[in-house]
Amino acid sequence: MKEGRIIRVSGPLVVAEGMKGSKMYDVVYVSDKKLMGEIIELKGEIASIQVYEETGGIGVGEPVYPTGAPLSVELGPGLIESIYDGVQRPLDKIREMAGDFITRGIHIPGLDREKKWKFSPKAKEGEEVEPGDILGV
Repeated sequence: MKEGRIIRVSGPLVVAEGMKGSKMYDVVYVSDKKLMGEIIELKGEIASIQVYEETGGIGVGEPVYPTGAPLSVELGPGLIESIYDGVQRPLDKIREMAGDFITRGIHIPGLDREKKWKFSPKAKEGEEVEPGDILGV
């Protein structure tokens, strides 16, 4: 994916050029502050981006980094143990790192990568599975 450049900023809407290979609803990171945004319109290599964080101080010519992936959430053990913001950043972890206010450009995994969970597999290695099959508990 090719890095784009900002050509216009209007509140939470950022327009970037040079976004060849990007797709609708792809997540992008705007400027070197890495503000999370989502492509909401594409016209050729021009992308309109809804930025989910404060865009103050962002300007024309700054980079836009495409991820090539749509906005998504992680599913797994521990999901219902946390309280999240709208893009699945755990608020308790953000508070530990940044205090009472969410710092712009902060990126924290939605699920704890270090915590171990008990898992009993129900499917066997090499077994063909289909959507809806229970793989384990």
